[in-house]
Formats: sequence, structure tokens, C-alpha cells
Amino acid sequence: MRTTPTPAGAARAWDGSYKDYRTPRTLRVAPDSATRLLRTAQASRCTACGNRIEWYCRPGDRTVPLHPRELSAAAVPASQHWHVSNGLAHPAGDGSPWCRVRHHAICPATVSEAPPGLLGRLHRALAINTRRLTDTGTLPNATTPAPPPAPERSEPSRPVVQFLYTRYLAPAPLPQILCVAQTRARHRCPHPVLGPDTLPGVWTLQPLYPHAADAQAALTDDLNVAVYDLTRLPYSEQLRWRAQRCTTHAATPAAADIALAGWEPFSPHTHSTHVHHDLPPATHVKEGRPQQ
Repeated sequence: MRTTPTPAGAARAWDGSYKDYRTPRTLRVAPDSATRLLRTAQASRCTACGNRIEWYCRPGDRTVPLHPRELSAAAVPASQHWHVSNGLAHPAGDGSPWCRVRHHAICPATVSEAPPGLLGRLHRALAINTRRLTDTGTLPNATTPAPPPAPERSEPSRPVVQFLYTRYLAPAPLPQILCVAQTRARHRCPHPVLGPDTLPGVWTLQPLYPHAADAQAALTDDLNVAVYDLTRLPYSEQLRWRAQRCTTHAATPAAADIALAGWEPFSPHTHSTHVHHDLPPATHVKEGRPQQ
């Protein structure tokens, strides 16, 4: 009995392999990299359309979601070119025949009309995948119910922390702020930044607008905010908090980060829901001795 082989598609060779397959690049952290984040650890999905994205750092402590594939630079408008250099994403081309694009430029949930050319084909492909995720019930926004309102807590869920003379909004309660370094098992470090062997800060009431002319009167007019102050700690400790690392990984700076530090620059207007005018109870306050 003679069998007829199944012909391969136009995109595949006779053995079934892809014709335009490119050897993946070696994953490494450059010695002069401005960020030590491993790129494979930053893969995520868009919360609006459910498609895959990759988070990259930008100069200035900002992040940008990029499409996970490299595209031909000749088929993408110059205004949409992005490239990655030393772990940072830059909104311009680097002279190579390949470029990256921002996910928001082709996201089917935010872009109603498909752009022309290659970006339009990507937009339609992502829209089809979004429809498939919606029909199967695996789209995050379609399956994840809205969380119930958080009950009243004595300690802020996202406290305001001050170090290096700057206020930041913490990503979680103080005991739950975890280290962002990667362990040898390629998992996130489970140790908290505020460990039992670390120097604690001090809860203080500070003016909500410290640079206002009536900053002293603000304390009496209930225009204050509870701040976990770390400015009295040594400079090295404040740098460790800024990097969001435990004491073990703070001593090993060569270890890569597996997640971004969750600090957000505090703004009284943007983060008004996280402003607390009273100090936590005494049982939750860690009184630290001022460092000379």
C-alpha cells in the first residue's frame, strides 16, 4: 500500500519546521544594564484584551507594555518604533531591521479601528484571540468578579512611606512588602523587606502638603497624613527599601530582580483614598530609635 505524504504549508518546510524560524537570543543581564530585571520574568497579559505583553522599564522609573514579537521596521511607521537597549525600552528605532511596538497601539480593547498595514493585521489577530478568550470564559475581565469592598482596617492597606526625602505609596501593608529579587530556584524571594532583624521606621503625622505656606496650620486643620518615616535610618537602609530587597539580597546586588518595585510616588490628589489622618494603634506602631 502506497501512502501519499501530506504537503507542508507555505510557512513550513518539508519536515514541518518553520521556514522563517530565528534562533532565540541568549538571556543574560548586561553588566552595564540600568535595570537587572530578567525579561522572561516580566511576561504578562493585558487586563483589557487578554493578549500577551512584555513589561519593560523606561528611563525615569516608568514602564511600558510592548508586543512580545519583533516586527519588520520597514512595515511599521517610524512613530511607532521601539527598541530595547541595556534592559530599557526607548521610543525610537535603533537602526536595525527589527523593532518593537507598544501594545496600546494595536490593543483591540482600546483601538477601535485597525491601523493600516502590518499593525492592522496584528490588531485583527489580537481581536480574534480576544473574542476566543471571551467565548471560552478565560478573559480576565470576563471571569474575575469585582472584589468585595475591603473592611475597615486599623493599619493602612497601602501606607505612605517616606525615604530619601520622598514620599511613596507602598504596594502592600508593611509586613507584606516582599523582596523582588530572584532566588536560585528562579522564584521570587519570599522574605519581607521589613524583617525582624531590620531597623524599623517611625509612624508620624506630617502635613499633607509639606511645601504649602500654611504647613504648620495644616496639622490643626486635619490636613495631615500618617507617614511611615524612614529618613532617620542610615542611607544604605533607605536604598535597600527603595530597591525593595531583603537584607540577604541587599548584600548580593548581582542577583537579578524578578519583579518591579511597587513604589508609586505619592500624590495627595491621585491617592486620596489612601490618605489616613490618624496614626495606627500602638500595637501596630513600630517605634524606632532615631539614628544619629
